[in-house]
Amino acid sequence: MSTSDDADVIVVGAGPAGSTAAHYCAAAGLSVLLLEKAEFPRDKICGDGLTPRAVAELVRMGVPVRPEDGWIRNEGLRVVAGGRSWELAWPDLASYPSYGLARSRMTLDHTLAQHAQRTGAKLQERTAVTGPLLDERTGRVVGVTARPVDGKGRRAGDETTYRAPVVIAADGVSSRFALALGLERREDRPIGVAVRTYFETPRHDDAWMESHLELWDGEPQASNLLPGYGWIFALGDGTANVGLGAVSSTPARQSAANVDYKDLFARWMANAPAAWEFTPENQRGPVRGAALPMGFNRKPLATRGMLLVGDSGGMVSPFNGEGIAYAMQAARVAADVVAQSRARGTDAARDRVLARYSRTMRDELGGYYTLGRYFVRLIEHPEIMRICTRYGLPRRVVMRFVLKLLSDCYEPRGGDWVDRVIAGLTRVVPAS
Repeated sequence: MSTSDDADVIVVGAGPAGSTAAHYCAAAGLSVLLLEKAEFPRDKICGDGLTPRAVAELVRMGVPVRPEDGWIRNEGLRVVAGGRSWELAWPDLASYPSYGLARSRMTLDHTLAQHAQRTGAKLQERTAVTGPLLDERTGRVVGVTARPVDGKGRRAGDETTYRAPVVIAADGVSSRFALALGLERREDRPIGVAVRTYFETPRHDDAWMESHLELWDGEPQASNLLPGYGWIFALGDGTANVGLGAVSSTPARQSAANVDYKDLFARWMANAPAAWEFTPENQRGPVRGAALPMGFNRKPLATRGMLLVGDSGGMVSPFNGEGIAYAMQAARVAADVVAQSRARGTDAARDRVLARYSRTMRDELGGYYTLGRYFVRLIEHPEIMRICTRYGLPRRVVMRFVLKLLSDCYEPRGGDWVDRVIAGLTRVVPAS
């Protein structure tokens, strides 16, 4: 860090990825500037459900996850398909706790940002990063350009610069920061779309995350099967997050599908389970949608003094649309290599350390994401999905396998035979 730098590391975006990275960097003794374009509390489009894998990351950070801290625990997944339902408890593993959590992004993101502040990171809200600051001689990222904005995102002052030897870009699916460096989205990776809203419901404290693998626009088996899957996640505050998503193997296939997801959602809600009371008068807020970038859809993850973390690097799981756990995992790895790089004496040595981030993420998640790409290609065919739900789910051994595979909650080393099969598959497929 030179006398002209504002911090050891600048983190762009204070979502789960950015705040987690800021926390770990600050915990390692680095000075951290965390820039967020909005003002907390602020909302994000998400299902608000956290798998045990994400819970493990929260615990590792030291974030309190007690009910009195605003969290509701869930025991597992209630899978609804073929006119039946199955309750699948989260597995009891050494690597992950046997429960998930739910909490709205309105408060989750604020909680993580405050946690990073308590660790020592400096949070600066209403600061829109406009692009990278490059060294004229080497082309390395040496900071960011940014401008203040008001509560509606409108310009509220002159553009300024902030300097740091390393920048972590956690600025979401569009990642203007990455685009400014020429890092385009890969067209050979899956992409998802999700829409959601909130309903007041008497079942707001339900102990199971509910997943509907089949969506019908009328009575099941006597109407049209809609192209997607739905979820109901109770939040314990009088409401539930209700949404649906769909995934395509490539952005081109998604565009060709030309689905009106808000209309699809309305048709599903017209036939939703009556016990939840998802009526128009109980709806709280509009139906909002977002893209889900999957399977490392932007690379390289580290280049020229900049690291991509979370949605900016396309780290959503193709299996289930889960992104928070992987964003936090990647942020932890990124912070470690950043801290290690600061102990090196030359740019070349620092770059070698930063490059380890890409290799580590490929080793940890590359095989699993490759399996996810194969999975997406299969379920794009409705007849395959119908066969799987009709003949596969009623078998308990199949359900155990599906739960661990789709939720990514298995022992990476050891465990039972299901864990060993999944871990073996992730090692034999190409990790790209």
